[in-house]
Amino acid sequence: MIEYVKGEIANVTPAYAVIEAHGVGYGLNISLNTYTALQGKKEGRLWVHEAIREDSYTLYGFATHEEREMFQLLITVSGVGAGTARMILSSMSVKELCDVISTGNEKMLKGVKGIGLRTAQRIIVDLKDKIVTGGLAQVVPAGGSSAAQQVNSSVRDEAVGALTMLGFAPAPSHKVVTAILAAQPDLPVEQVIKLALKQIK
Repeated sequence: MIEYVKGEIANVTPAYAVIEAHGVGYGLNISLNTYTALQGKKEGRLWVHEAIREDSYTLYGFATHEEREMFQLLITVSGVGAGTARMILSSMSVKELCDVISTGNEKMLKGVKGIGLRTAQRIIVDLKDKIVTGGLAQVVPAGGSSAAQQVNSSVRDEAVGALTMLGFAPAPSHKVVTAILAAQPDLPVEQVIKLALKQIK
């Protein structure tokens, strides 16, 4: 299983990125949000979702844990495939999508190409509770990313990655790590992990 790919950005378009890592070029389908995050950078890290079928092996790349988790939730909804999920995440941010789902805003979802009324309703019904119980709604702050989170994004991501490898779910791990760094922004990653291990339920 590929968790993430980190390396030189060999090529990037609004829908596709190639990341070269240790001499191997990984082609990943991306959203517009991830494309924006990669703009102007020579190196990057994309969190990966692998779509494996009998006749194909496709990688999807995401600039953040939250975007990947939302993508994985979207594709569990009947009638929403990987292409549609990527289209939704190209049309709005994870924060905006959480707001749309939690408020039952069918009109906003229907504005996305390929989404009809029934599909919009299914997304809202199926995911409304999941984004809350999974911690995704709380992971994305109401006012956007704080300065502390931006400054400590590498420490945060490394800590969440380590906790995920230890068997903890990404969303609760992200929530706990974010709270720790908000209170103590200068902590080294190993200390953040130790504190998080005491707090994750």
